[in-house]
Amino acid sequence: MPSTRQRNTVLAAAATASAGALTFVAPPSTPSAARIEPGVAAGHAAQAQPQTSMGAATVGAAVLAAGCAARVTAKGKGQRKAVKVAAVSTDTEVETDCINSIRFLAVDAVNKANSGHPGAPMGQAPIGYLLFAEEMAYNPKDSSWCNRDRFVLSSGHGCMLQYSLLHLAGYDSVAMDDLKQFRQWGSKTPGHPENFETDGIEVTTGPLGMGISNAVGLAAAEAHLAAAYNKPDFTLIDHYTYTIAGDGCMQEGISHEACAYAGHLGLGKLIAFYDDNGITIDGHTDLSFTEDVGKRFEAYGWQVLVVDKGDEDVDAIRKAIAEAKACTDKPTLIKVKTTIGFGSPNKADSHDAHGAPLGADEAEATRKQLSWNYGEFEVPEHVYAAFKKQADAGAAKQAEWDKLFAAYKEKEPELAAQFERAVLNRKLPENWDECLPKLTEEDNGKATRLHSQDCLNAIAPVLPEFMGGSADLAPSNMTLMKCTGDFLKDSYSERNFRFGIREFGMGAVCNALSLDKTGIIPYCATFTIFTDYMRSAIRIAALSQAGTIFVTTHDSIAVGEDGPTHQPIETIPSLRLIPDLTVMRPADGNETAGAYKYAVERSKNESRPTMMAFSRQALPNLPNSSIENTLKGAYAVVECSDPEVIIVGTGSEVHVCVDAAKSMDQKVRVVSMPSVEVFRAQSDSYKESLLPKGVPTLSVEAACTSGWDEFSTAQVGINVFGASAPGGTCLEKFGFTAENVKECAEKCLKGETGVLSDGTQGKH
Repeated sequence: MPSTRQRNTVLAAAATASAGALTFVAPPSTPSAARIEPGVAAGHAAQAQPQTSMGAATVGAAVLAAGCAARVTAKGKGQRKAVKVAAVSTDTEVETDCINSIRFLAVDAVNKANSGHPGAPMGQAPIGYLLFAEEMAYNPKDSSWCNRDRFVLSSGHGCMLQYSLLHLAGYDSVAMDDLKQFRQWGSKTPGHPENFETDGIEVTTGPLGMGISNAVGLAAAEAHLAAAYNKPDFTLIDHYTYTIAGDGCMQEGISHEACAYAGHLGLGKLIAFYDDNGITIDGHTDLSFTEDVGKRFEAYGWQVLVVDKGDEDVDAIRKAIAEAKACTDKPTLIKVKTTIGFGSPNKADSHDAHGAPLGADEAEATRKQLSWNYGEFEVPEHVYAAFKKQADAGAAKQAEWDKLFAAYKEKEPELAAQFERAVLNRKLPENWDECLPKLTEEDNGKATRLHSQDCLNAIAPVLPEFMGGSADLAPSNMTLMKCTGDFLKDSYSERNFRFGIREFGMGAVCNALSLDKTGIIPYCATFTIFTDYMRSAIRIAALSQAGTIFVTTHDSIAVGEDGPTHQPIETIPSLRLIPDLTVMRPADGNETAGAYKYAVERSKNESRPTMMAFSRQALPNLPNSSIENTLKGAYAVVECSDPEVIIVGTGSEVHVCVDAAKSMDQKVRVVSMPSVEVFRAQSDSYKESLLPKGVPTLSVEAACTSGWDEFSTAQVGINVFGASAPGGTCLEKFGFTAENVKECAEKCLKGETGVLSDGTQGKH
C-alpha cells in the first residue's frame, strides 16, 4: 500500500486535476493498473467523462491520482505490482508515462555512463513519443521494409532519445542491457547514432546539420520511387521522412544548402521538427544566433508551423503533424519551443543539461518534479504496450503491402520485376557491365571526363536505379544522362539531379539516397578541388557505409588558367587517408570503364563509396589497359622481365611515364596504379611480382608526394601550389614531362631516394 505521504500526494494531485482537465470516477469494475492497454483506458474514460487534453507537466502529478498507487515496488525497483485502484487511467496518462519513460531512460543511461547529453532527449520526448507511438509506420522485425517511415535524429548528440524509442518500440538491437551500456566499448548504443552499428538507425548523425540534410535525400528517394513505380490502383511507395534538428543543425551551413534544395523540390513528405530550446554548449543561443529561422525556411519554400509549449502541449504537436501531412507540395518545418533538460529543477534551460550527466541528486530531484515514482531503468508495462500497439500496426501494414505487391506483380509484371531486382533484392542485372565501352590503343584519346560521360550514358539505360547529378557543373563534369530528364518538383520520376552550387548538401543527399536501402546507386559530381567543400559528407559516406559515387573532374594542375585556387595538388592524397573510401584516378578510357564497374558494384553490392578523379585534358589510350587490369588496382602498362627500374604513374601522368621509359636505355617497367586502395587489397604475391623489393621505383603524380614512399623509393610530385597559366605550361614548368621523369628515373637508378622533383623549380 502507498505511504501516507504518497496518499497525500495523490489527493493533492487529484484536487489540482479536478479543477482542470481530468475528473476521476470509480467504475463498477476497475482494470489492473499493472498493464493498461492503449484504447482500453480510453474506452473506460469515454464512458465516464468527456475527454480533454492535458499538458504533460500537469498530468505528471495527475497520473498519481489515476493509478499511481500501483507504482509501489521494493526499493523503487523491479516490476510493478498489480494493485486495483478506484481511478481510471486515461489515454493522457498513458501518454505522459510514455513521455516520461523516454526522459528517464535518457537520464539514467547518461548518468550510468557518466557521459552524454540528457537535456535534448528530455525536451524532445513528446515529439519522439508521437512519432513512434502514434504516427510512424515501422516494423521492428524488418527495419529494411521499403515503405517504412524514416526517422532521422539530426541532433545526434541526443541519441539517447532514439535509443530509448527503439527500445520501447521493440527493436531487438536495443535491449535494456544495451541502454545500460550507453557509450561503452562494444555496445550497440554509441555516443552518436550509427546506422551500421544499431538496427533501426537510418543514417549516421554526428556532425550537426548532416542529419536533416540526409533527411532531404531520404525524402527525395521516396518521391522518385513513388513516381517511378506507383500506379493508380497500386501505391507501393507512400511514406514520410521525419527528422528532429536542433539549434546547432540550423546554424551549420550544410542545413542551409540541403533545406533550400528541399524547398525547391517541394518535398511534401518531409517533416522536420526544429527543437528550439535556445541552448548550445556556449550557453543561450542569443550569444551568436538571433535570426528568424521560420522566415528563413519560408523563404526556402517550406511550410512553417509553430508549437509554443512543446514540453507540455502534446495535442499541439499532434495537430501540427496533421497539418504538415495535409500540405503535399511543400516540406514542413515544425518549430517546437522546448526546454532543454525539461523537469530538472536546477539544470533545465541551461547548458548544464546539454553535454553532461544530471547526476544522481538532480536525477532524483527531477523524478520528484515530474512525479515519476520508478527506479532507474524501470519502464511501466503499459508504456511498452503503447509502443507495441504501434509496432504491431506497422507489421500489419507491411503484411498488407506484401499482398499489394503480389497483385502488382500480376498487373505490372515488367515494372514489378524491375522493382524486385533493383529495390527489394538490391541486385545488379546479369552481365550489366557489358554496356561499358572497351577501347584499343589505336582509338583516339580524349579527356577521361569525356570517357566518364560515355560510361554514365552507357550505364543509365541499363540501371534505372542509377541517378545523380552535379553541383552546377554538369556541362563541365560531363555528368548528364541523356536517357532521362531532370528530377524536379513536377518530374520526380526523372534521374538527373540539379543540385545547384551546394557541394556539401549534395554529398549528404546522395549518401541518404544510398542509405535509404532501396537499391539506389547515387552519384554526385564537382571539380576535384571542391571535394574540400563536401569532405565531411565524403568521410561520413565511408564511415556509414553509403554507396555514393563521387565523380570529380579537373584533377590536377593541368586545370591551368584558373590557377592554384582550382588546382588540387593535395586533394587526392588527402582523400586516400579516409578509411574505407576507394579513390580511383583513371589514365584512359578502359581504366575509366573499370573504375565505373568497380564503383557501381561496390555501391550496389557492398554499399561503400568510391571517389573518382578525371582529367580535363586529352590523354592517349594506353597499351595493356583494360577493365580487368583496372580492377587489380595496379598493373604493368609497359612490361619487361627483371626490370632495372620501375616507374609508377597514376591518371594523366601515366602516358608521360611511358614516354620517359621509351627514351631510356635501361630495362624499365611502367606501372599504372589507378587505385592505391584496390592494389593494397591484392595478394602479397601479386604485389611482390609487380613491385619487387630491391628494384628502384619512381612514382609520378601531379600531386603532393605524401604517402608514395609506401610504393616507391623516389618520387616526382608537386609540393607547392600551382600557378595560373595554360595547363600544358603548368605541367612543363612543374616537372611533369618525359624529360624530367627520365632524369629522375636515372637518379633513382644511381641510388638516390626520396623526393627528386617537388615542383619548386616552377615557382617564379
